Amino acid sequence: MNDQQKICVLGIDDHPLVREGVAALINDQTDMRIVGQASTGRDGIRLFRELRPDIALMDVRLPDVSGIDAMITIRSEFSDAKIIIVTSSEGDVEMQRALEGGARGYLLKSMPPSELLDAIRKVHAGKKAIPPDIASHLANHMSDEALTSREIEILQQVAEGNRNRDIADRLFISEGTVKVHIKHIMEKLGAKDRTQAITIAVRRGIIHL
Repeated sequence: MNDQQKICVLGIDDHPLVREGVAALINDQTDMRIVGQASTGRDGIRLFRELRPDIALMDVRLPDVSGIDAMITIRSEFSDAKIIIVTSSEGDVEMQRALEGGARGYLLKSMPPSELLDAIRKVHAGKKAIPPDIASHLANHMSDEALTSREIEILQQVAEGNRNRDIADRLFISEGTVKVHIKHIMEKLGAKDRTQAITIAVRRGIIHL
């Protein structure tokens, strides 16, 4: 198989070890090759424009913009872009946002290498690659009431160690309003206190520390 017939893959990840490992794995296949690598979201967008790969592998946590935002930017320019999110994050909120944004696959970095290769071939063939455990994890949270953007903003402030009074001052609202928001946040997340609310929100990918 000549290079023109191979599946062209662009790798976007800020960890050199992951990038090189994935590149070596892909270049070892007879039907695919790495055409470029990026360590930031902006570089990934630029390289996608230049190289027009068949598949882009995108990490969620990048140093400049989130991989999901970078993917949405790419897909706004190239509606047929095939992007697979490859991440260590098991947060259902991030998964949902990625899939709503047009990701064709969502894979965890803890999976066997063969699953990544299968996913690339599957997505290249026009199918989606969502492993069963990720699909069921998503389904478990489908009925959960989502936090509003204001609630997420307040929870992020709480996670950063700010007191109710400080949050109220920063957001130009009363301390009582902050308390009401925190009460709603804990009810929606099923948390018994602030610390548990933060833990649940970080695990689900609602906020980041």
